[in-house]
Amino acid sequence: MATTDAGGEHVERPLVTPEFLENRRYQTELAETASTGHTLVCLPTGLGKTTVSLLVTAERLHAVGGKSLMLAPTKPLVQQHAEFYREALELDDEEVVVFTGEVRPDDRAALWEDARIVIATPQVVENDLVGNRISLADVTHCTFDECHRATGDYAYNYIADRYHADAEDPLVTGMSASPGDDEEAILGVCENLGLSEVAVMTEDDADVAEYTHDTSVDWNRIELPEVVVEIRDAINEVIKDRLAQLRELGVTNKSSADISEREIQGMQADLRKLMNNDQSEGYQGMSLLAEIRKLRTAVTYVETQSVESLRRYFERLKEGARSSGASKADQRLVSEPKVREAIRKAESYDDLHPKFRQTRMLLAETLGIENGERVIVFTESRDTAETLVDFLSDHFTTEKFVGQSDTDGSEGMTQTQQQETLDRFRNGEFEVLVSTSVAEEGLDVPEVDLVLFYEPVPTAIRAIQRKGRTGRQAEGRVVVLLAEDTRDEAYFWKARNDQKRMKRELNELKSVAGELEARLDQTGLDEYEDEEGDASGGTKSEETTTQQSDSTGNGRGSTANKSADDTDGSNGQAGLDAFADDSSEASGGDTEVNSDAATADEGDTATPDTGTVATAGRDDEDDPVEIVADQRELDSNIARDLSTRDGIETRLETLAVGDYVLSDRVVVERKTVADFMDTLTGGDRSMFEQVGDATRNYGRPVVVIEGEDLFGARNVHHKAIQGALASLAVDFGASVLRTSGEDETADLLQVIAEREQEVADREVSVHGEKQSKTLPEQQEYVVASIAEVGPVTARTLLDAFGSVEAVMTADKEALLEVSGIGDVTADRIREVIASDYEP
Repeated sequence: MATTDAGGEHVERPLVTPEFLENRRYQTELAETASTGHTLVCLPTGLGKTTVSLLVTAERLHAVGGKSLMLAPTKPLVQQHAEFYREALELDDEEVVVFTGEVRPDDRAALWEDARIVIATPQVVENDLVGNRISLADVTHCTFDECHRATGDYAYNYIADRYHADAEDPLVTGMSASPGDDEEAILGVCENLGLSEVAVMTEDDADVAEYTHDTSVDWNRIELPEVVVEIRDAINEVIKDRLAQLRELGVTNKSSADISEREIQGMQADLRKLMNNDQSEGYQGMSLLAEIRKLRTAVTYVETQSVESLRRYFERLKEGARSSGASKADQRLVSEPKVREAIRKAESYDDLHPKFRQTRMLLAETLGIENGERVIVFTESRDTAETLVDFLSDHFTTEKFVGQSDTDGSEGMTQTQQQETLDRFRNGEFEVLVSTSVAEEGLDVPEVDLVLFYEPVPTAIRAIQRKGRTGRQAEGRVVVLLAEDTRDEAYFWKARNDQKRMKRELNELKSVAGELEARLDQTGLDEYEDEEGDASGGTKSEETTTQQSDSTGNGRGSTANKSADDTDGSNGQAGLDAFADDSSEASGGDTEVNSDAATADEGDTATPDTGTVATAGRDDEDDPVEIVADQRELDSNIARDLSTRDGIETRLETLAVGDYVLSDRVVVERKTVADFMDTLTGGDRSMFEQVGDATRNYGRPVVVIEGEDLFGARNVHHKAIQGALASLAVDFGASVLRTSGEDETADLLQVIAEREQEVADREVSVHGEKQSKTLPEQQEYVVASIAEVGPVTARTLLDAFGSVEAVMTADKEALLEVSGIGDVTADRIREVIASDYEP
């Protein structure tokens, strides 16, 4: 950092608002460390991790320039950070920009250009990167708040990869009170974000201790009433019956209803083997397993939540069983006599759960006897949250705080509603906030006198986040309600052991930070060597760009070694060597391409006598290949993968037709094997409608079926599958291609796009658009649709003849005089225009 503030009451730094930030030594020390390298900052909840990041941001903007990007997992947290940054930094308010899904993509692209600080949810930034709307090149500081989320396919990982690769002068700060349950998990987070340093402060550090207070944790054990036990036992009897049926299938030896999720997953693996062998027992067993999962959820509701939550759950099951696409498992479950008996008892029970009375007593003690001001009640279930609000409102001023998504029978809260609720809670307008997990992470919830866990949470990270809502400025209290002899017991022991281990790991992490950094440095070195000169530090190598077709295991890749002489060149079909040029190096290699599609370009430049494909090239050979992806395809990793590849430029749109557009004539409809089978077994005909739309709008529609074992995935006769494939090819004129997974699909899309745009010199054009076109665009569209001449030739023809009418009435000789028009194209145009219409 440029300056230090030892001994001052407030932080005095460039860009920092004077006399605004209290000068806490542990924060400035952490900021000093984080300013020198890509750093994981670990600090207990409530002690100002955001201030650490802000100090680094201020330093970078002052010393280096550029802009700062801060990512947070929820919209309320993004809004909270933005308000803090605007107050704490001497920048114009409009220079601190908020990016959430509520801001239009086009508006975000414009705001990005002028912003000094962007605070955003990761999904929005991921979409903008994949859609090529923003660039990270001039971002000089990127903060990942609640960075323990950087696992699996979470958007943090993709953004970190892109940041290290694209930024000219990157600096990453990861922040969390609970980065992982063990050292390997913490290392995984660091590797995913490209972090090489670790800075840890715990409550035991002298500089931190003066800002923390003891938080006691009480575990209140609760005995279930007899009726609740009877309801639970009735449901458990059904679980035992379904397990007995599974034992007959030979996939389990369990008879007790307290079966674990790990055991269920083991049974699921065994049943998949039976399904792969096309044995009906596999499908029967999967249906039984689906029932067991639903029944276990019902047991959890009645044991740990409330009988009212159970009633709501059963009502949703009954509604689902009555729907047109209901599964047999749902139908059997709601008609099961013992389940119906449980429902009758639940409906006649006039109480909720003893936890409700205990909650009311604890709140009366805290807010009444002890003169407390505020309490937060956390619960896992939105059903329970809403029931609690109704129950407690008779005695206390109570409001709920839930996520934005709507669920069955429950409306979510908008970002504005969430913010207004928190503001009223801070201002003391009500006493009790009943929240689901949305308020756990990082939100600046005001200091409270009691945090009440309606049930234990099974992970240490979430428990620590929840506990951090109290004990900041004064001694706080945490109470956990635990129903005896229920799943609460298991969660209690798991969370307790995890928290002990995490605290131990953090202390060890602090003591061995140097060793951990050495391991991270070695990881970065290994990746550097793997990438042969990529100096992006913590970024991951893109192995998918060099995979070859033999990974599919079908043997077709071996044909790539044949010479051009091995194919019949008399019909103009290019030899396979012609498809393996530099532009398609990343292909899977096992895609058969029709010769017309491979050689037909705007100027009839095919050279069939040599058996090769002429490369016409576009005006600028350095132009990237463009792939347009539908917004909904972000559920897969394909668009993200393509956006990281050299020479590929992705764009996101809400496509009216298809999932990917690769040129003016090629659109791809992607279906997983499961999606494809749903069409055959569930009565869903949308796939054929979608392919029909693709056929009407594009000359070369392609259907990609992604996944293994198409003919063994479900108990569907192979002739039904072949019939569907035949219909796509014959009735709809679509090319049907198979890929083994997302990586191979991405490779295939890249190869087709490169051949269309680099070899055939075609442009990307999104048909089926709902928005109106300009007059020139409509004229180009009409001419381009004739005999698939394409937009480039269409513009050339319109320039030459001046109008659509003149193009239509031109004879062959006049057409041949236009640059780029050969005999084949001229004959096609005249054939389409002059031939009699014979439907």
